[in-house]
Amino acid sequence: MLWWVGIFIAALLWVLPLGFVVITSLKDEADILGTSLFSLPSVPDWGNYLEALETGGLMRSAGNSLLVSMIKVPLGLLVSASAAFALARIRFQYSGVVLAVIAFGAMVPVQVALAPLFQIMLATDLLNNPLGLILPYIGFGLPYQVFILYGFFRQIPAELDESAVMDGASNARLFFQIILPLARPALAALFILDFVATWNEFGIALVVLQQQESWTVPLAVQGFQSQFTTSYGPINAFTLMSIVPVLIVYLMFQRYFIRGAFAGAVKG
Repeated sequence: MLWWVGIFIAALLWVLPLGFVVITSLKDEADILGTSLFSLPSVPDWGNYLEALETGGLMRSAGNSLLVSMIKVPLGLLVSASAAFALARIRFQYSGVVLAVIAFGAMVPVQVALAPLFQIMLATDLLNNPLGLILPYIGFGLPYQVFILYGFFRQIPAELDESAVMDGASNARLFFQIILPLARPALAALFILDFVATWNEFGIALVVLQQQESWTVPLAVQGFQSQFTTSYGPINAFTLMSIVPVLIVYLMFQRYFIRGAFAGAVKG
């Protein structure tokens, strides 16, 4: 019985806010101000979606977010996988120290680095530049990705390495042709998590992106709210449409995501 209560509460916590956003995105201002939160609109106002597209600049900001995400996520995963492979599969001195340094990086909150990050981007002329977002995103994403992949790589039998080396395989061939294909579920899970985190990131984007033309989706929502403080319908329509790319990525990789999430839970 307790399990069903937990499932019901969890579902309620997710469905209620989503239902509120969907209903509000179809209401005009009179319905929003004159009816209760979850009452259905008298007449669905689909114009909110058109206004979100035109006035909110959704296509431009979504394009900026997509550009940053599609470069950062694969590149960050490649760097993290390379580092995790070296730490987990190659014996070298001070590997434990390197791992400890990476662990320390995971404890540094993003907010602490915002001021120095702004100074660095200003000095290197990377403000309002996608590269000014991609580089810090990769840096802050490395620690947790390396740790997850490190644990995954450690579970792969060492006999595979020995067999590959006896056949003359180099470390690069071992990494790209043997280890990475075996780690596909973990990489897919990390791809989804990292894509969502990159798409929704706000703090660093607020510091680096000063011009409206370079805004990503979270900044565009903020600007929309400040410019149209009473237009709640278009704001909610904007929010709904902005999650479509994230939903598509999840549906594409969800099969691998589930396998990757449980990787290591059962040791065979």
